[in-house]
Amino acid sequence: MIPVIGFISIIAVSSLITYLFLSWWIKTAPMIGLVGKDLNKNEDRRVPEAGGLSVIMGASFGIMLSIAYNVYLSNSFSDITLLAIVSLLLLSGFLGFIDDVTGWKKGLSPVKRILFTMPIALPLVIIKSGYSVIDLPLVGPVDLGVLYPLVVVPIGVMGASNAFNMIAGYNGLEAGQALVISLFTLAFCYIKGLFFLIPLLLSMISATLILLLYNKYPAKVFPGNTFTYSFGAFYAAIVITGNFEKFGITMFSLYFLELTLFLRGLLNGVYKENFGIPQPDGSLSPPYEKAYSVTHLAIITLRRLLGKAYEKQVTLLIITWQAVIGTICLLLYT
Repeated sequence: MIPVIGFISIIAVSSLITYLFLSWWIKTAPMIGLVGKDLNKNEDRRVPEAGGLSVIMGASFGIMLSIAYNVYLSNSFSDITLLAIVSLLLLSGFLGFIDDVTGWKKGLSPVKRILFTMPIALPLVIIKSGYSVIDLPLVGPVDLGVLYPLVVVPIGVMGASNAFNMIAGYNGLEAGQALVISLFTLAFCYIKGLFFLIPLLLSMISATLILLLYNKYPAKVFPGNTFTYSFGAFYAAIVITGNFEKFGITMFSLYFLELTLFLRGLLNGVYKENFGIPQPDGSLSPPYEKAYSVTHLAIITLRRLLGKAYEKQVTLLIITWQAVIGTICLLLYT
């Protein structure tokens, strides 16, 4: 059992490593040309990419510290699940970083992203992580046997890592979404007594909070696919390990909506972009006549309610929707 001081040190280590790495990265990325245009603004702002590297570093060290506490305090730690999750986090971050380095629209194609994110689940597959009996929404308990680790786990990791990458492109959005999802999941795990997952979530929450401080409007760094792939895969690993698929799937409701809107766009011959169209006063207008993304839906909603939609408002509204979903999940599943 990790003592209170242990949890405090996990938070401190994750936060400090993320802060130190991110401070260095913000200065270094422009020197190697790893910057991207902030597309929701009129001016030509160039912002360092791949800030998610800092989160991977901070969260990984925080998780490893929690492993060390278990090993040295209980002297009987034999569960390799946490090491598998660290491996998965590093693998997914590496894939995302490759995508960031090769450039937006020049990196991995959608098909390659799907194919390459499947092997990320290997650390979980190898240790046969999770439980074959899962509780699915509208279906109930289903025993999948060996198909669970060999088929469901890779599909779950692939789906979550790619899904979390779909709602992005606004200052503070990806980091804010990850923070809210992690906080509600932390509450769920505490209520359900899944205490072994709490150090992992605290590590991710601490690291993500530091990233958000630099990614909030106006962003000093972008999370990049380095962050979105790794957080999506990490969250899938948490859900699989804790055996709360119903909660995890419902928490990703916005991403299922995003997929539906994306498919709607394809049917209308539109391969959508999430970004709005900046206006002279700094507000945003929707890029299409119809909503093909949750971000478009947020812009349209704000314009109808307030007359105008600004980037900060779009981010805040989507995060608020996520918080509402999180509240509903806690009411339904605890």
